[in-house]
Amino acid sequence: MTNITLEVEGMSCQHCVNSIEGALKEIGAAGKVDLNSNRVAVDYDENRVTLEAIKEAIEEQGYEVV
Repeated sequence: MTNITLEVEGMSCQHCVNSIEGALKEIGAAGKVDLNSNRVAVDYDENRVTLEAIKEAIEEQGYEVV
């Protein structure tokens, strides 16, 4: 398992948390959103999910990974 923390802009509410965590779950990753720090901690298996796929899943929800 690999763990990364991404800075994500545009998150402001529980809906944002649900959108991002749900999108990550769909691709086989586990995300934990921290609205106070604008960060998303992600646990994933490098053999099944790429970092690019994680960023894309978040950005498809309307947020920007910086």
